[in-house]
Amino acid sequence: MSLEQYGDHIGALVGGQAGLDRGDGQNLLDNVTGFPGGAPFIPEPEVDRRRSYRTIWISDVHLGTKGCNAEMLIDFLDSTDSETMYLVGDIIDGWRLKKKFYWPATHNDIVWRILKRAKRGTRIVYIPGNHDEMFRQFTGLNFGGVEIRRAAFHDTADGRRLMVLHGDEFDTIMLAHRWLAFVGDTAYHIMMGMNLWVNWVRQRLGLSYWSLSKMAKNKVKNAVEFISRYEELVARAASERGVDGVVCGHIHNAEIRSIGNVEYYNDGDWVEGCTALVEHFDGRMEVLHWADVMKERETEATADKTVEQVEQRAA
Repeated sequence: MSLEQYGDHIGALVGGQAGLDRGDGQNLLDNVTGFPGGAPFIPEPEVDRRRSYRTIWISDVHLGTKGCNAEMLIDFLDSTDSETMYLVGDIIDGWRLKKKFYWPATHNDIVWRILKRAKRGTRIVYIPGNHDEMFRQFTGLNFGGVEIRRAAFHDTADGRRLMVLHGDEFDTIMLAHRWLAFVGDTAYHIMMGMNLWVNWVRQRLGLSYWSLSKMAKNKVKNAVEFISRYEELVARAASERGVDGVVCGHIHNAEIRSIGNVEYYNDGDWVEGCTALVEHFDGRMEVLHWADVMKERETEATADKTVEQVEQRAA
């Protein structure tokens, strides 16, 4: 399947396929996931440098938008492995794709890598969010080795029970004023366009990735209060269901905190923070800030190169 044909299939999904019956929907999804059979645009590294985790959670990738940090996510996928991976919603941004189709080769590479993980034996669970809600009609289906669920429960290595969901169900703006959410989405993507230019300049100055929108959100009092209320509401719902913790995404704010008797985990996003939540094999949970990981790796590589040059001169 060509890139253009693949784009047509994605476009069909976001452009009004809610009337598909289950059989037609399965055929469409089989065609979509059948694309990543050839070589990716960015090849996988030949040297295996993967970190192993028991579980990985990522969300809010927003494929189909210019704000998606696709190359950074590709680096993450090439550098990590896990027994289970949860895709916690907003992986594809149907809202933006309906307005203007945008699907570069690097976005195909992300789909290719996720499906290849499934073929290698990783359990992949996809929980659609509000931006990729067109996939919610396929809840309960399995395509390309990817399970689609409305929500899920995860048992950690140390015996805790976690509820996993995208989290838009608890966003009062989404529930009460859907039109306002779309207006906010437009304003947000304008800021993300500015973010691209800021980081284009920073990259040429040799500086690391920095999020303008995340900085602005942290400085705005109302945004901070909204995040706090949202976290407490999600944690309360988890407590009412009798679980030990909850994992969500949606608000693009990676966090690990205790709220009452519930552990609240948010895996962040791959637009602003470029973060993932991981479970180690002993059950310990950690948020990985991938821009920092890449910076540390580059620093170590530079130091190793310097030591090698000094040794060569000494010899």
